[in-house]
Amino acid sequence: MQILVLGKGKTGSLVAEIAQERGHSVRALDEMENANASALTAAALSGIDAVIDFTAPEAALKNMRAVLTLGGRIVVGTTGWYAHLDEMKSLASQHGGALLYGTNFSIGVQKLFRLTASLARLEGYSFSISETHHVSKLDAPSGTAITLREIIQAARPQAEAGQDIPIASHRVGDAKGEHIVTAWSETDTLEIRHDAHSRRGFALGAVRAAEWLASRSGAWDFREIFDLL
Repeated sequence: MQILVLGKGKTGSLVAEIAQERGHSVRALDEMENANASALTAAALSGIDAVIDFTAPEAALKNMRAVLTLGGRIVVGTTGWYAHLDEMKSLASQHGGALLYGTNFSIGVQKLFRLTASLARLEGYSFSISETHHVSKLDAPSGTAITLREIIQAARPQAEAGQDIPIASHRVGDAKGEHIVTAWSETDTLEIRHDAHSRRGFALGAVRAAEWLASRSGAWDFREIFDLL
């Protein structure tokens, strides 16, 4: 496969490295090389099987518009742009492109999502979420924590569906990502925790997602398809 990686930060660089390890041909662009999606032309995307974006919300929006309008395929690990999700899905549909997005591409975190949905069905419990990331992470709470809250809210028994689910966000050093879901009642406390030891799990998931997307058109949340990888 020919893969174009947008973003040369810690995760983007690791994505490029893992894609090469898996036998793909890789090109990577940083923000200056692709200002306002200027590098994403029809000529530049010719022969590219998938684009992987790990940039920032505003840059990701411009990148998606450029890639999808040209009928390209893009995996987006950037969060903070979901208010425009319907627009991006529409572009993919109109132009025969493909979009695969997710708040977290770690397979372990995907299992955390499933376990959380099961836990949230318990009656008589209150819930909270804690997340810890590196100090340079801009969004708080994290996209993963927001997804966890949405999962809990959707799975709660009807009588308890309106409960507030607080999220505590912490920014510490070079923390790779920790998420803790806590459920407590008058009788006991349950806790589910995912602690990333490195960024490799996120990067590997994104590359596997690009491999899956390369022959498809449409739009998917990574939560919908990770079992198919």
